[in-house]
This record gives sequence, C-alpha cells and structure tokens, in this order.
Amino acid sequence: MPVYRLSREVAFPDPNGANEDGVVAVGGDLNPDRVLEAYRCGIFPWPHRGLPLLWFSPDPRMVLEAENLRVSRSLRQTLKKNRYEIRLDSAFADVMRGCAKTPRKAQHGTWITPQMIECYTELHNRGFAHSAEAWHDGRLVGGLYGVSLGGMFCGESMFAAQPDASKAAFATLVGQLKDWGIDLIDAQTYSDHLARFGAVEWPRSRYLAALAVALGKPTRKGPWKLERA
Repeated sequence: MPVYRLSREVAFPDPNGANEDGVVAVGGDLNPDRVLEAYRCGIFPWPHRGLPLLWFSPDPRMVLEAENLRVSRSLRQTLKKNRYEIRLDSAFADVMRGCAKTPRKAQHGTWITPQMIECYTELHNRGFAHSAEAWHDGRLVGGLYGVSLGGMFCGESMFAAQPDASKAAFATLVGQLKDWGIDLIDAQTYSDHLARFGAVEWPRSRYLAALAVALGKPTRKGPWKLERA
C-alpha cells in the first residue's frame, strides 16, 4: 500500500489508509500546527533516524479509560506515604529532556529529537502539551508528557530516576484527568508497563470513534495545576 507524502499544506490523509506498520504519511515537518492537526486526526509523529519524518496511526491502539486505572499495592503505598511531590506543568522541557536521555530496551538513540522538544514546548506554551512530574528533595526525579485535546490525553513518553517516580506521576495525573472529564488516555502502542495500569488494545476504528466524541468536549488548556486532595 503506498504511503501518503505530505505537502506544505497542514492536512493529513484518512488514518484508515495506514500501512501494516501503522504509517499514514511521510515527510512534512514538526510545525506545531501540523502536529496538533495530526492528533486531531488520530495520528502522531514518530521520528526514525535516517528516514523522512514518519506519521503513525497504529492498529490496534493502546488506550486507557481513566475509570479503569489499576494501581498496584506497592504504588498505593508510595502514593500514601507522599514519597514524591507531584506537580503539573512546572518543568515541561526538563521532562522531555529526561525522557530523551532514558535508555529504552531494544532501542538505539531516541526519537525525542531537539526539533521534537522545540515543537512540543511550543505546544506547551500554547496550552496543549502538558507534563506531570515527580519531585524529591527539590529535584525532578521522574515524569511524563503528552498532548491534551477535548476529552483525550495523548501520552508520549515517561522517565524515572527513582523507583516508582513516573508511576506516581502517571497515576496522579490520571486521577486528575478523570476529575476534569478527560476520560481517555491514548497510550499509542502496546507495552507491558501500560497494560499493568489497565490499558488495553482497541481496534483503530474504535479509537477514532472515541476520539471524535472526545474532541466534542472543550479543551482544558494549560498551565495545569493539581487540584486533587
């Protein structure tokens, strides 16, 4: 199946036309307007070294419904003891850099390029991209970032420099999202880590239908503040 090559126009083809690897389109750039439009279409950029910029809409899609969040007993204890101070949107670029520096199994280098950091930081400045952070003794020790539109939060990456740091940030964020009526968390592709939190794989068609409903809700722009007790 041929893959669509993007032009200068900020527009994307039907994600249902993705190839077997989930690639919808190639080319274009990381202009924040283009990236935001991609998320509205159920598509996200995933740079690969040595290749043109690739845009993905995988099938199946890993999704967590906020009400189905599972928290392990050990993580509950970590949260109960307030081992970490959890903040939102207080160190966005630092979280991205932390994610970029974290080694990944069976992965050489990182897809979080300087251009990605520049783009998503601009989306953060516009109120669409957000971070959840774990702090210990005044030092950032873990967190995650993603993009929020309507009733959907699209998670991108996380990192942890201390045990359970990113997990504590994620669990706290999901609870806050649920309170705000942001009910769906897009985890993109399968991982055991997210499955343990209750994320499951959906057919692309189900994900796109849920995204359409989520986009009917108003977008809660940042900067975000944690409101849960």
